[in-house]
Amino acid sequence: MKITEHIKNAKGKTLFSFELLPPVKGQSIKGIFDAIDPLMEFNPPFIDVTYLREDYIYKQHSNGLLEKVAYRKRPSTVATCAAIMNKYKVDAVPHLICGGFTKDETENALIDLQFLGIDNVLVLRGDARKSDSSFIPTPEGHSFASDLVQHVADMNKGRYLHEDMDDPEKTDFCIGVAGYPEKHFEAPNLDTDFKYLKLKVDLGAEFIVTQMFYDNSKYKQFVEKCRENGIHVPIIPGLKPITSSKQLVSLPKTFHLDIPLELSEAITACSSEKEVREVGIEWMIEQCRGLKELGAPVLHFYTMGNSGPTKRIAQAIF
Repeated sequence: MKITEHIKNAKGKTLFSFELLPPVKGQSIKGIFDAIDPLMEFNPPFIDVTYLREDYIYKQHSNGLLEKVAYRKRPSTVATCAAIMNKYKVDAVPHLICGGFTKDETENALIDLQFLGIDNVLVLRGDARKSDSSFIPTPEGHSFASDLVQHVADMNKGRYLHEDMDDPEKTDFCIGVAGYPEKHFEAPNLDTDFKYLKLKVDLGAEFIVTQMFYDNSKYKQFVEKCRENGIHVPIIPGLKPITSSKQLVSLPKTFHLDIPLELSEAITACSSEKEVREVGIEWMIEQCRGLKELGAPVLHFYTMGNSGPTKRIAQAIF
């Protein structure tokens, strides 16, 4: 079922969902199931599975020379989605990224997703490789999320890359995209950010999932600004509780967000990491209550494979 249908069928009730990482290469699916099992009592209608682009390792040969080799640390997004759907009978939402894929590879992946009965994709440009200072498109691949949205939308209309196909079948993906309540770090200003978000919606995006944030006024303002810009699709807040003092630095650095002074001071005043965890969970519980009052259609948690904090929050909210 499409995410937009799940939201419509909820009739104003706020839903619960979460995102997780596929297994590291060489590991089994058991770790994923262990992370999902504690959260199933909250009836998530869908579960997101991330897709990470390739990175590089250097392989040393017997002659001493180093070879730069591309590899994927977590290559099993599609298989993870299939396993989730088979075991839990819920919709899996794979991330679809530009980096690391040619247009042909992207199209073939979408065909595989269609064959698996997957109805939703979250379309993202993706991050730069760790070894690159900025995002570098893959040769013959898409450069921007809007290009990737266009590709999926074209397939939904029966338009494939190669025109010599006999009567190609239309796909029917519900397309999601990312939104940034505090502005994408590469956008020169918020107005430009909304311009490109509106473009993605005009091309076919049907829902938005936001970057994490810790101030509900940012979400409220973001929704209002979207509506002012003619963006009327559901806007799902992305959430992650702070669980360690190190995240006061790492989250703003990695995700380019602000942590409210009240929260940062409360964490700084903690005498142990256990106290930090409790402060972060309690803050997120209050934040979720506020988001429900604001009419958020779904509370979507970035679990990173750690279901404990999310379960505590969901128990208090749902």
